[in-house]
Amino acid sequence: MVLQSVGARGVCTLTLNRPRQYNALSDAVLDELDAALLASGENPEVRCVVIAANGPAFCAGHDLRELRASEDRRVHEATFARCSGLMQRIVAHPVPVIARVQGLATAAGCQLVASCDLAVAAERAQFAVSGIRAGLFCSTPAVALSRAIAPKRAFEMLVTGDFIDAVTARDWGLVNAVVTDAALDEGVARYTDSICAKSRHAIRRGKALFHRQIERPLAEAYADASEAITCDLSSHDAREGIDAFLEKRAPHWRDR
Repeated sequence: MVLQSVGARGVCTLTLNRPRQYNALSDAVLDELDAALLASGENPEVRCVVIAANGPAFCAGHDLRELRASEDRRVHEATFARCSGLMQRIVAHPVPVIARVQGLATAAGCQLVASCDLAVAAERAQFAVSGIRAGLFCSTPAVALSRAIAPKRAFEMLVTGDFIDAVTARDWGLVNAVVTDAALDEGVARYTDSICAKSRHAIRRGKALFHRQIERPLAEAYADASEAITCDLSSHDAREGIDAFLEKRAPHWRDR
């Protein structure tokens, strides 16, 4: 249900493959995707991860048939714990994770997009946290969504369940870029190529610092960032990068 491939440049692509179910996140899919993210994070050859999907939808959220198949609160708690753990693994992943959104992304599918570090959407993509239409406030998607876009925009989506198009999603900050359907892979490659050309050391440490500082008070964030950049300045890649800039030549990263 989750296809995996690693390209020559270290781009790991994880593809949701339940097109008939609109790539709904069943417990099995959550477990497979989580395991694949864990494995890619432990693979030193992986430089960035792309989450993609087959079919007309990127991800329609949780598998509602599976959720309604049980009335046991413990079963539901386990499902949402799985999903929350998956979203946190994306944030904690050592390399950038990019959502390749070719179609509909709703509820936990929209949460998946919001949790990724970057997102590229095709023009036909649409986004919603539409649980409210079925009498269920999208509480867990709200966590990722409210951290990705302005709180008033997030709340608007959560209480109306309305869909927004790809351009609106870009303007609100949910996705980074909108491209034609035919140019989606090219749009994703613009980011993966750029990331893979940079220092692996700087990208990995930079992502970790970015997510640490963003939740901290201002003074603590600056203290953490100052310590991080001081440490990084003594690394081979930082010294090489600065020397290359001053000498007007291409840098030679140690970990390429």
